[in-house]
Amino acid sequence: VKKNKLGDNNMSEEKNEYTKPLPDFRPECKPFWDGTKAHKLMLPKCKETGKVFFYPRAISPFPGSVNMDFDWVESTGKGKVWTFSVHYMGPTKAYKGETYVVALVELDDGVKMMSNIVDCDPESVTIGMEVEVVFEDATDEVTFAKFKPVQ
Repeated sequence: VKKNKLGDNNMSEEKNEYTKPLPDFRPECKPFWDGTKAHKLMLPKCKETGKVFFYPRAISPFPGSVNMDFDWVESTGKGKVWTFSVHYMGPTKAYKGETYVVALVELDDGVKMMSNIVDCDPESVTIGMEVEVVFEDATDEVTFAKFKPVQ
């Protein structure tokens, strides 16, 4: 992994073919993926309740709301590891020989987001560890939001 010229909050791999699974794009997720492409972590915000939520979906997840109209707000990108798992064997051959961390990150914005913890020894990750978003440009079309420990 090498840092690109946009700074510490952005990471991109050298331009090798990306062999890991890529997301299925759904219309209700487009603003999220457009945001990651621009290296911004965007969250949907219910216009009816004024609350942010994650994961993006077609209908507000809040009780009593059937709102289908959302604003999109930029997250601070900061949070804490809520829980995590260190994986020594991945689900496909694309992960062979790679140890990686899957974590549920509780963002300062009040939502939890599943992602990877990167740029550290997987064995050093702890619950409550402060993290901040970084972006991995996987392909020309797909950029992933991941998290690294706050230095």
